[in-house]
Amino acid sequence: MRAAGYDRRMGLLPIRVQPIGDELAIAWNDGAESYLKLADLRRLCPCAGCAGERDLLGRLMKPPARPLTAESFRVGGTAPVGGYALQIYWEDGHSDGLYLYTRLREWGDDPPELPPVNPAPLLPVKKELAR
Repeated sequence: MRAAGYDRRMGLLPIRVQPIGDELAIAWNDGAESYLKLADLRRLCPCAGCAGERDLLGRLMKPPARPLTAESFRVGGTAPVGGYALQIYWEDGHSDGLYLYTRLREWGDDPPELPPVNPAPLLPVKKELAR
């Protein structure tokens, strides 16, 4: 039996995904719900540009970190990828990461501990000169 476009025999699948405030809410086909912080999801983006990728010798190659703005933590949309991942379209235009359903469920059950982050200002901040 198919529900919301997914076949339950395929295993763990979301039946509903919706951004709510600063979280991404996911209702799973087994009845569980996950609430994931958008800032954490963005910082844990699994794409090669964000997380890096390993070369043939196993060395992690990672480009310089891109500056994050307030738009970097807002979801413009989501789309399922096959029966295994969710693609998140961030409002700053980034959408390369494919978030595995199993990983999203793990993070929902046991949220990752990340240091706090503040979005970088769009313009440099001038420090006041000492008088």
